[in-house]
Amino acid sequence: MLLKDKLAQFNQSGHAILAANFYNFETLTGILNAVGDTSQDIILQVSEGTIQYLGLEMTVDMVRAALKQHEICGWLHLDHGSSIELVQQCLDVGFDSVMIDASEKPLEENIKITRQVVRLAESYQANVEAELGYIAKLGQHQGGNIYTQPEEAKNFAEATGINALAIAVGTAHGFYKDPPHLQLDLIASIHAITPAALVLHGASGVPAEQLKKAINNGISKINVATDSKNAFMQSLKVTLNKTDEIDLRLVFPKATKAVSDLIAQKLTIISSA
Repeated sequence: MLLKDKLAQFNQSGHAILAANFYNFETLTGILNAVGDTSQDIILQVSEGTIQYLGLEMTVDMVRAALKQHEICGWLHLDHGSSIELVQQCLDVGFDSVMIDASEKPLEENIKITRQVVRLAESYQANVEAELGYIAKLGQHQGGNIYTQPEEAKNFAEATGINALAIAVGTAHGFYKDPPHLQLDLIASIHAITPAALVLHGASGVPAEQLKKAINNGISKINVATDSKNAFMQSLKVTLNKTDEIDLRLVFPKATKAVSDLIAQKLTIISSA
């Protein structure tokens, strides 16, 4: 099934899917080990930084091989693509889904750029995600959120033809300085009139009950990145402080297991919503 069809299905049924960022073989394996213990599907996401680190073709080949080996249904998604050129490259090498993030540009420019990507993705039958509103990125101020408004979301989705829309409803990328408080009524209002599937960015650090309520109010895709990186690195630091072992194959597995445990928790939250 195409990812855009899966998200449309979940948008109607009130279900959600986890979208997890990976950064190397270990984090990818950690994610898929957790998914393999469930009957759920998964969206595997990469940022521009990960693409620069792994290379485009290596990223695609690694994902396809890993999904086949683990016998899991999953899709590869470009997270926060900053240019049409990068989107084109990702589509050409076989990405199932792309995000064009022009959210920091004026609204009309965001619409224009996003519409171009939607048209570009049509021949590939790829899912297209965009962002509307202020969702603080790493290093940006997390206060003073500019929430996405229902009519604005509806008009944006209809003007661009996107399949999925990341909305600003109280989350932020990276670690939270203060506990997040999702605007659940706002999610419900946006969902009621917007044709695109709704995406929650910055789900790392959001309490389980809020995530469940977000899904119940219309969120169809839950993004997790920071939690996975943190789980891996914190576990790795503990291991390295206790050993002089230099064999990577012996050092990395505990950190990989930490990612699996984290993703398993997120999958449980989503399945119980």
